[in-house]
Amino acid sequence: MSVTTGAKRKEGGIAETARVIFHALIIALIIRTFLFQPFNIPSGSMKETLLVGDYLFVSKYSYGYSRYSIPFSPPLFSGRIWSADPVRGDIVVFRLPKDDTTDYIKRVIGLPGDRIQMIEGVLHINGEPVKRERIEDFIENEEGGRSTRVKRWRETLPNGVSYTTLDLIDNGFYDNTSVYVVPPDHYFMMGDNRDNSTDSRVLSQVGYVPFQNLVGKAQIIFFSIHEGERAWELWRWPWSVRWDRLFSIVR
Repeated sequence: MSVTTGAKRKEGGIAETARVIFHALIIALIIRTFLFQPFNIPSGSMKETLLVGDYLFVSKYSYGYSRYSIPFSPPLFSGRIWSADPVRGDIVVFRLPKDDTTDYIKRVIGLPGDRIQMIEGVLHINGEPVKRERIEDFIENEEGGRSTRVKRWRETLPNGVSYTTLDLIDNGFYDNTSVYVVPPDHYFMMGDNRDNSTDSRVLSQVGYVPFQNLVGKAQIIFFSIHEGERAWELWRWPWSVRWDRLFSIVR
């Protein structure tokens, strides 16, 4: 008859816990690398589609995999494997070409070979103005309780993808641009908050985004908290969480 001592039970319990933690980490790594990765929105460049404080899942498989799909982005290979092209209008997380340690999120506006231009605030693709219509103003709630009305437009791309854009300033800095010609294997990205977005219109900071730099497609908002609030302050959730945005599809 064998007797299990307390020390052996304790040792076995520690080993079992370590194995469970190890397996959980491996599963989390696989999910993060090949399926979904969480991101949060730190700026207002995609208002009103995405707000500061939104937390969303990005599908890693939508466009295939590159070195940027892997944690720490080791240079194991170049290009993409099992690749699929993004569709005009997709909201995409990508690595900034000028600094590939930084993630940006914008909307795909221009495909390889496209000619993109802004004329008096109207987006033109391949010489044709994109259809847009004025809709009800967006109410911007600022710190201190002050509210500002912002012009809002419904924009529809040539492939039928429709979304809203904000127009903070008439005749803003990037409301009139030269023609951008998107190089092969690159994409032109823009934020929906047109006067408050550093995007492909700013060639010195973002410019054309290589296909390899795409991380994934934004899919669903799984959590959202008002700007300035802290997600870990659970006792404030009844007032700080944007309950109406939870589990909403990103379009």
